[in-house]
Amino acid sequence: MKKLNLTFLFFLAVLLFATSCQQNNNSIVTKKIQYDVNIKSPNPEYDWWIQNLPGPERESLVEMIIEGAKSGKFQAYDYFNNPISKSEVNSAFADTMRLKLMKIEPPYEEYDTTIIQIIRNEDIQRLRFMEKWEINPNNLKIEKTVYAIAPIAKRIDMNGIERWQPLFWIYTDETFGKTK
Repeated sequence: MKKLNLTFLFFLAVLLFATSCQQNNNSIVTKKIQYDVNIKSPNPEYDWWIQNLPGPERESLVEMIIEGAKSGKFQAYDYFNNPISKSEVNSAFADTMRLKLMKIEPPYEEYDTTIIQIIRNEDIQRLRFMEKWEINPNNLKIEKTVYAIAPIAKRIDMNGIERWQPLFWIYTDETFGKTK
C-alpha cells in the first residue's frame, strides 16, 4: 500500500510540475505593432538571407496573398478597416494618373492624358505586419501573434521618386479587424 502511495505521489508531482511549466508567464510588450519587412533584398551585395526570402518562396507567398484576396478566399480591407470587394482589390493593382501636358511644338497646346501603371506581383517587395508581442522575462523568448498582413508594392512616380504603396490588409484574426 505504501508503494502505491509513493507511486501516486510521484505521478502527481510530475503532473503538477508539467502543468506549472506550461503556464504562460509572458508579459505583453505591445498589443499592437505595425512594421514593414523587406521580402526582396534592396542590396544584391547582402548575404542571400538578409532582408530576403528566396525567389520561389517569396513568389509563392505573394501569390497566395494576392490570389486569395483577388478571388475572395481572404476578405481584404482598406486602411480605414472597411471590407473591400474582389473588384476593388483588382483595381488596387493599377495606378491611374490623369495629367495635363503641353505639346513640345508650337502652338504648345495643352492636352489631357491618362497613364495607367500596372502593379505586378514582382513589384511587391515588402509585407506590412500587424502583430502582438509577448516576452517571457525568464528567458527573453518572444512570441508574436500576427493579426494582419498587407502587401506593399514598390512604385516609382513620374518624378522618379521611390514610394511604397500598401495595397490592402488581410486579417488573420477576423475579430481583431472588428475591434481595431
